[in-house]
Amino acid sequence: MTVETHEFKAEMKRMMDLIVHSLYSNEEIFLRELISNASDAIDKIRFESITHPELLESNGDWKIKLIADKEAGTLTVRDNGIGMDKESVMENIGTVARSGTSAFLEKLQEAEAANLPELIGQFGLGFYSSFIVAEKVVVESRMAGDPQKGIRWTSDGEGSYTLEEIEKKERGTDVILHLNEDKKEYLDEWRIQAIVKKFSDFIEHPVTMDVEIPPMPSQDEEERKETEKEPKIEEKTLNSGQAIWLRNKADIKPEEYNEFYKHLSKDMHDPAEVIHFSAEGTVEFKALLYLPQERPFNLFEPEHKNGLSLYIKRVFVMDNCEELLPPYLRFVHGVVDASDLPLNVSREILQQNRVVETIRKNLVTKILAAMKRMLEKDYDNYVKFYKNFGQILKEGIYIDWNQRDTIANLALYQSVEKPAGEYLTLKQYYESMPSKQEEIYYLIGENRAVLEKSPYLEALRDRGFDVLLMTDPVDEWAIGSLREYEGKPFKAIDKGELKADEEEKAKQEEKKKTYGSLLDYLTQTIEPVSEVRLSHRLKESASCLVARDEANSAYMENLMRRLGREEEIGVSPRILEINPDHPAVKILNDLFDNNAEDPKVADFAWLLYDQAVLAEGSKVQDPQAFARRINDLIVRTGLS
Repeated sequence: MTVETHEFKAEMKRMMDLIVHSLYSNEEIFLRELISNASDAIDKIRFESITHPELLESNGDWKIKLIADKEAGTLTVRDNGIGMDKESVMENIGTVARSGTSAFLEKLQEAEAANLPELIGQFGLGFYSSFIVAEKVVVESRMAGDPQKGIRWTSDGEGSYTLEEIEKKERGTDVILHLNEDKKEYLDEWRIQAIVKKFSDFIEHPVTMDVEIPPMPSQDEEERKETEKEPKIEEKTLNSGQAIWLRNKADIKPEEYNEFYKHLSKDMHDPAEVIHFSAEGTVEFKALLYLPQERPFNLFEPEHKNGLSLYIKRVFVMDNCEELLPPYLRFVHGVVDASDLPLNVSREILQQNRVVETIRKNLVTKILAAMKRMLEKDYDNYVKFYKNFGQILKEGIYIDWNQRDTIANLALYQSVEKPAGEYLTLKQYYESMPSKQEEIYYLIGENRAVLEKSPYLEALRDRGFDVLLMTDPVDEWAIGSLREYEGKPFKAIDKGELKADEEEKAKQEEKKKTYGSLLDYLTQTIEPVSEVRLSHRLKESASCLVARDEANSAYMENLMRRLGREEEIGVSPRILEINPDHPAVKILNDLFDNNAEDPKVADFAWLLYDQAVLAEGSKVQDPQAFARRINDLIVRTGLS
C-alpha cells in the first residue's frame, strides 16, 4: 500500500493545540495514558478470545513493554492486545467522533489556562498527550490474522497524519514516541520506573522494561572485560500488579492490610480498623479504607494533606481526593477504585459529578458503621481512637445534617459522675437520667480539672444530676446544632435560668423580700452586668455569671478572643447571680441595710463580681482595682 496523507479535522486541530499547550498540568501523565490504553487493549482481546480463541495466535503471555532507545531518542510502549486495522486506527486516533465536542472545546478555550480541567479521557484521547513530550509519534498495530496487514500511523501533531500498510509479526500495538530534545529525561530508567510506580503500579498486566545488570564484584578480570563488551540484560517488571483492594478479603492476611496502610499513610503504627468492601449496582467501585490509631503531629496544620487516593480501573488518578469524603473524616486513609469516572477527571468535575456523590455517601455510611462496631465490640480500642480524632469527627454533627444523629451516637464525653479518664456516650447518659430530670446538662470549658470545680455544678450535684463535661472547642457548635437527644433538650448550665421545683421557687420569692433592695443596688452599681438576681444554681459559692440562653458562652467568647476573632461574635452582657444563703452575701446585705453609702458596700459588691468573672474562666478587666479591694479587705480584717 502506498503512503496516504490525511488532514486532521478542524476540531482535532483545536483539540491538539489545547492538549499540547494547556490541558495537562502534569506532563508525565502521558505515560500513564499510554499504559492504560495498552492495558485496555489486552483486556479486550482476553474477552474476545473466550469465544474466538484463534485471536490469540498462541500469544497469551500478556505484557506491556517499555523500550527506551537513547541512541534513537525514542520511547516505545508495546502491548500484545487486540490491535487495530486501518479503519479502527482512523476512527480511534484520526478523528474526534463524539457529539458535543465542539461545544466542549469552545468552553475550554474561553476558560483561563490555570482552570482548564484534564478531561482528555472523556473523549478517549489520552493518546494525544504523547505530543506534550514527542515531536513525532508513530503507531504500528495489527489485529489477529495476516502479518502483512499491519498498519503504521505517523504524525508530528501539526495538522496531518500518514497511513501505510506494514508487515508486523506480532499482534498488538507499538506506540513509538520520538521525544523532544528537552524531554529525553523520559528515557532514563529511574524516571520511567518512578512514573510507573506512581501512576500504574496496580495495572493488572505486567509493565516490563529491559535493564542492564551491573557486573558482580567477585568477577575476575576476564569475566569483567567480557561483561563490558556485552552487558547482561534482563527484563524487569516495574509494577507490582497487586491491587490489594481488588482481592478477596478472605485471602488477605492482617499483616498485608497493615503493610499497605503503612505504605499509604507513612504511619509507623498499625491501623485501628480496616474497612474493605465492594459496591455494586448503579455505581460500582471498590474501597479499602483505614481508621488510624495515632494522630499525626500535623493533623491540624494547613499543610496536612486530606483525602483518599482515587484510582480508576487500577490507574492512579490523584492523591488527597477531598471530594470523596467530608472534612470531618479527613483523618481516614485509603483507596477508592471507581469504574464509572473518566480517567482524566478534574477536581472541578468531581465536585459536580453524581457518581462521586454516590460514592461519597457509601463511604461515609461504611466508615461510620465501622466506628459503631468498634465502639460496641472493641471499646478500649475505640476510646484510644476517639481521643485522637473525636474532636474532628464531632464537626460532622453540624456539617452533615443527614448523619448528625449517627455521629452524635459515636461521640464520647466525660461527666461529673465518671472518674477522670472514663467516658460515656449520649445514649448511656440518657439511659441513666433520673425520671425527674427533664434536660441533658452540660458545661464547656478548657479542661476537666477546671470544670469539675465550677460553681455552676453545685445545685445539680445536690439534686443528684450528672453533667457532661465538654472540653473541645467544637462542642459549642456541635451541641448547638444537635439541640436535643431522644426528646431531651440540651441545657448549658452556665446559661439562662436553671429549673427549680415549686418549693425552691417559693423560698426564692420569700428571699427576694429580704434582698430586693440590694439586687437593685448591685444592678445599678456593677455596669458590666445586665441584671443581678438570686441563684438556684449556687449552694457553696457566693456568686457566678450567667449568659442568656441565646448568647455565646464565656468559653466561646474567650476562645474567639484568643483567635483574634472577637468582633465576629461580640461580647454578651452577663447576668450576675448571688447565693442568698452564703455568709458573704448575708453580710453584704446587712452592711447595705445599715448604710448603703459605706464604701465597703461598693468594694464588696465588686469583689462578688470579680470572683464570678474568675470562676467563669475570664480575666478581671481591672486587676489593679481588684488587688486594691483584696488588700483593703485584708487590712480591715486584721484591724478588726
